[in-house]
Amino acid sequence: MDSFVPLMIDGTGLTLAEFWILCGISLVGSFLTAALGIGGGTLALAVMALILPPTILIPIHAVVQIGSNGSRVILLFRDIVRPVILPFLIGTLIGGAVGAKLVIILPTSILQGILAVFIVYATWAPKFQARKPSLKAFFGLGVFATFATMFVGATGPLVAPFVSAYCEKRQSIVATHAILMTIQHSIKIVAFGILGFAFGSYIPLLVGLLVFGFVGTYLGKMLLNRLPEYLFKMGLRAILTLLAIRLMYAAISA
Repeated sequence: MDSFVPLMIDGTGLTLAEFWILCGISLVGSFLTAALGIGGGTLALAVMALILPPTILIPIHAVVQIGSNGSRVILLFRDIVRPVILPFLIGTLIGGAVGAKLVIILPTSILQGILAVFIVYATWAPKFQARKPSLKAFFGLGVFATFATMFVGATGPLVAPFVSAYCEKRQSIVATHAILMTIQHSIKIVAFGILGFAFGSYIPLLVGLLVFGFVGTYLGKMLLNRLPEYLFKMGLRAILTLLAIRLMYAAISA
């Protein structure tokens, strides 16, 4: 056992305690997102930022989000609303290509401020909530959200209002949001790989994050099926608003 421990953290600069803290927040974040549809990705990003340097944080967080969202796709596959996938995918490819070229240039605080304002508007504006977004809107969302995620990491709150307005059931909201975010983070990993990020020494950490994330998703899915519809909607909007406030605070502080 003693000889196995160094292999878990070798080359990462992490202590064993930090390794398990990251695994634990992966579980909590996945549980929160599976139960309420949103929030876990940003929570995980905020805690991971206290441990990992920025150049490592964004690509590692992307892998965690693939595990978290991918497991929800598997567990809620039948509830996915499929028409939005293709336009979002096309937009994601464009946004990822552009974002990869500008990832070092554009100030993060500007994107955080834009995201915060948009999330509040999209979550609370009566017209947006009452009107079903078009497939063209999901194409534009794919472009902008993937461009933004190269800088701010967690753009789930940006995608969530569109999915919430398009889908009718809470299971469909969680499942559809999960597959869109899986697509987005997959493109982001490819982009960071092209930029030269080496995932090799972080494989043990990534395995731990993915395993704990799946457990959190499974537990969150159990709570999702027991939540009343009105309580789910209220919790979703409350979390989106709190995340927008956090983003705006980060933008102003920067």
